[in-house]
Amino acid sequence: MIAEIARNLADVRARIDAAIARSGRSAESVRLIAVSKTFDADHVRAAMAAGQMDFGENKVQEGLAKAQVIAGDGSEQPRWHLIGHLQSNKAKKAAATFASIQSVDSVDLVQRLDRAAAEAGTSPRLLIQADLAGEATKFGAPPADIPAIVEAALACRAATLGGLMVVPPWSDNPEDVRPWFRQLRELRDRLVADGVPASSLAELSMGMSHDFEAAIEEGSTLVRVGTAIFGRRPKPGA
Repeated sequence: MIAEIARNLADVRARIDAAIARSGRSAESVRLIAVSKTFDADHVRAAMAAGQMDFGENKVQEGLAKAQVIAGDGSEQPRWHLIGHLQSNKAKKAAATFASIQSVDSVDLVQRLDRAAAEAGTSPRLLIQADLAGEATKFGAPPADIPAIVEAALACRAATLGGLMVVPPWSDNPEDVRPWFRQLRELRDRLVADGVPASSLAELSMGMSHDFEAAIEEGSTLVRVGTAIFGRRPKPGA
């Protein structure tokens, strides 16, 4: 498993580098988040052995449990990113553990996270999840609501605003998904043009295993890759 994950990571990194080169961007402009949801701590350790230090989790409790196991190793600790929907009643636990929370979708959630972070003495980076396609099965804030969420995030005492995130409609063809990546970039550019500090919207989290190259070409700075690194996810109860 360790060797396979190392090979997969090397392949993903090579593909990222190639997409960056095609885009004429700097090598440091894109960061890889290895999506470790449903995989155990041994998979995280294997990826860490290959130099991967950023990991994404969908559920607060699963992420917390994994972080505690890894913390017990006593070695350098990874950065944990919450990329799944966050219920407001779990904001306190999330703010205390995750370096970034990429699924912020309301003013209320921003304020809860900021209060929790102030109490915990942490400074999580918040990314606002945009619902560009209006899918009933997806979370996120509609574009019309995002300026108010941005304003609330800029007013935070402990948490900081880092950028935007999107989970576009599924398609096997990356070219079908590319327009959604472009829309997120354009939304960010409009917000900056309206006066939001560019440094507060520096991150665009978009792109997964099947489409991260198109996302990079459209301006992604954070790609969330799971299957291409860890393989197919285990079925629940397996």
